[in-house]
Amino acid sequence: MKSNILEWAYKYGALFVIGFVIVFFSLWDEHFFTYDNLSDILRSISIVTFVAIGITFSLAVDGFDLSVGSTVSLTTVLAATLMVWHEQPLIVVIAVPLLAGALIGMLNAFLIVRIRIPDLLATLAVMYIISGIHRTYTKGYSIYNNMQMSDGTNAPGVFQDSFLWLGQGQLLGIPVPVVLMVLAVILVHLFFTFTKWGRQMYITGGNEEAARLSGIRVRRIRLAAYMASGVFAAIGGLLFAARTGTGQIDAGAPLLMESVAAVFVGYSVFGAGKPNVIGTFFGAVLIGVLLNGLTMMRVPYYTNDIIKGSVLVLALAVTFIHLHRRRA
Repeated sequence: MKSNILEWAYKYGALFVIGFVIVFFSLWDEHFFTYDNLSDILRSISIVTFVAIGITFSLAVDGFDLSVGSTVSLTTVLAATLMVWHEQPLIVVIAVPLLAGALIGMLNAFLIVRIRIPDLLATLAVMYIISGIHRTYTKGYSIYNNMQMSDGTNAPGVFQDSFLWLGQGQLLGIPVPVVLMVLAVILVHLFFTFTKWGRQMYITGGNEEAARLSGIRVRRIRLAAYMASGVFAAIGGLLFAARTGTGQIDAGAPLLMESVAAVFVGYSVFGAGKPNVIGTFFGAVLIGVLLNGLTMMRVPYYTNDIIKGSVLVLALAVTFIHLHRRRA
């Protein structure tokens, strides 16, 4: 009986908690369970979800990417400066940050796969490097329409309406970031479930040496995973800039913890026991609902990190207790 209860809690506990907090906040404030508020929650978690999908890719190959937060910040200010400083067309504004994210992923893979620096140390170093690069590039300033430059002149450009539509617009009454998030979750789930590369990522993460001996090109698979991590973080940076209409130099700082918490909450969704994009999405929903509900309860914003850390600790505890039980 005890074993069955623990197994049920592991598989469905996260979903039960999500349902419980939604009911609790709905009873607390009648404005919580409304279309406008729920769409705001989904819009806000779309950025976290994209970043968390990137972390999911790195964890799938038994790695970890700490540089995603700095990648978000870099790509946010890149997109902003391309419009405000250089008045570039939309295709360039989108393509350059995505390319930057892919290059950051390649750098991580080079340090980890070729130089053999442990994942945490390599991506931690890259995180600081990228943070320094984007702060140096902007001289520590956030980017906004017609901002004043260091020489006293005003920047010639503004955020394009077509770009802002990606973060603020609607498609058939649904926020565009939510549509993009749902499409990304579905496509990545199909990738991991039905494609050779997706299955090989899981095999590599399960046992790299066995994967290598079975003929899988492990280095190429890990390179692809880290490049995907960088690209999805870059998409998160683009959506952040499009949603806020600014290029904030610290945009990605709070997203790392939220994304990591979402991914590890996802380990227990439906008893997956491994990084998976469906669980990652539900983890992001839990984080978003909690933060939105606490804001409506007028809980001071500086306590949010306590909530995020507590959710992460709980997710890690549930996941690893279950894994130890399974091995035993």
